[in-house]
Amino acid sequence: MRKIVILDGYTADPDSLAWKPLKQLGELTVYDRTKPEETIARAKDAEIVLTNKVLIKRQEIEQLPKLKYIGVLATGYNVVDVEAAHEHGIIVTNVPAYSTESVAQMVFAHLLTVTNRTEHYAILNRAGRWTANPDFCYWDTPLTELAGKTFGIVGLGNIGQRVAAIANAFGMNVIAYTSKSAEELPQYIGKRTLRELLAESDVLSLHCPLTQETKHLINRQALGLMKPSAILINTGRGPLINDEDVTEALNSNRLRAFCADVLTEEPPKANPLLTCDHAFITPHIAWASNEARTRLIDVAISSVRAFINGKPQNVV
Repeated sequence: MRKIVILDGYTADPDSLAWKPLKQLGELTVYDRTKPEETIARAKDAEIVLTNKVLIKRQEIEQLPKLKYIGVLATGYNVVDVEAAHEHGIIVTNVPAYSTESVAQMVFAHLLTVTNRTEHYAILNRAGRWTANPDFCYWDTPLTELAGKTFGIVGLGNIGQRVAAIANAFGMNVIAYTSKSAEELPQYIGKRTLRELLAESDVLSLHCPLTQETKHLINRQALGLMKPSAILINTGRGPLINDEDVTEALNSNRLRAFCADVLTEEPPKANPLLTCDHAFITPHIAWASNEARTRLIDVAISSVRAFINGKPQNVV
């Protein structure tokens, strides 16, 4: 019987219950987490390996002669050396677009955190602030209306396009830096150069892939082009920004707020943004709604089944 190994199944399904259909396709072993030094030993007899964040690079591939399929439990597949896999005849798949709605929702959860500060006021009111107030209302933070503001987007893939549609529904002016031509864009999205996008945006949201060209896209120079009142949001990849440069901009009031669901190192150890007053950080959970994780697991299992049936899908 073919062996199927999941190297880090905990985050997608802490109870491992949703992976049960894979038992009909082979001998299944699910590990919650796998350390780098454990990868080869755990995968050595497997024909099919699923991974989320565990690296399967050339070094691992060359020591796994039985391996025929790697399923990445994410949309991004940089955890796998795809070139080495192809050289060894190994199929690599990913799970595209499963988290589009959830990540787009998180973008606006972050944005509204800054503009409306609902949790801030809820905490104050639990402590009696409103009860002791002489007036019917109070506020001690700026309250900002989104309608009429300019929402800039870097990258118009599935998530970027969904974010654009939601921003438009809020009555915002939507502009984007994208490889798509102006003719390809919906009427409500204006195409801009990166320099124009940085200068015009009241809110800037990052949705581009991480490449050598986009690493530290938002650095000291880019921040210098942005409005001091701007809000920067990163739900893409941590290294799209330079952590120290963004921290400095926040601390010197050259950037109103930074919102992120991703950081350069995860879990973070000594990132200055974690203790910055104007940084709002969530622990890489935009993808983790029940609905998104259900889609992720369903597609991952479907892709394994398709591979076994000789008709692989979602191949990268």
